Amino acid sequence: MSVLRPLDKLPGLNTATILLVGTEDALLQQLADSMLKEDCASELKVHLAKSLPLPSSVNRPRIDLIVFVVNLHSKYSLQNTEESLRHVDASFFLGKVCFLATGAGRESYCSIHRHTVVKLAHTYQSPLLYCDLEVEGFRATMAQRLVRVLQICAGHVPGVSALNLLSLLRSSEGPSLEDL
Repeated sequence: MSVLRPLDKLPGLNTATILLVGTEDALLQQLADSMLKEDCASELKVHLAKSLPLPSSVNRPRIDLIVFVVNLHSKYSLQNTEESLRHVDASFFLGKVCFLATGAGRESYCSIHRHTVVKLAHTYQSPLLYCDLEVEGFRATMAQRLVRVLQICAGHVPGVSALNLLSLLRSSEGPSLEDL
C-alpha cells in the first residue's frame, strides 16, 4: 500500500481507466453502470474503492482519472476523502483528479456545507462537479460527462490534454474563494 502515482504503470492500448472513490457503494456502482452504458471509442474500465491507499497489486491498470465522491449528507464521506487524498501523488492533481459532490439537492439534510467542499477542491486545484446521483437522469448525464473527461485524461482526444481541460474547467468556474 503506497502513494498512487499517475505514471507508475504503462498505459493500456485504447484503454481508459477511472477510479471512483467514495463511501456510498450503491451510488458508486450505479454511476459505474451508467458509465459503462455510454458509447466510448476506448475500452472503458471502472474501478471502485471505499478509500485509498489501494492494495499493492501487480495486475492493477494505470489509473487515468480519480473521482472523489463526497456525499454532502455524511461527514464520514468528507473525512474519508480527506484521508484518501494523502495517498495520491501531487502530479495527479495536474488534471487527473476531480471531486463530485452528491446530495446538494436536499440542502436541509446536508451535514457538510457546500463551501467546505468548494474549499477542498480549491485547495487541491481540482474541478468540483455537483450531481444528485440518486436521480437516474442526473446520474446518466454525469456518467456521460465523466466518460468524456476520462477520454481526455487518457489521451484519447487529439489536441486536448488533462492539463488543458483543467485550465478550461478552472476558467469556467464561478467566483474565486476570495470573492465569496
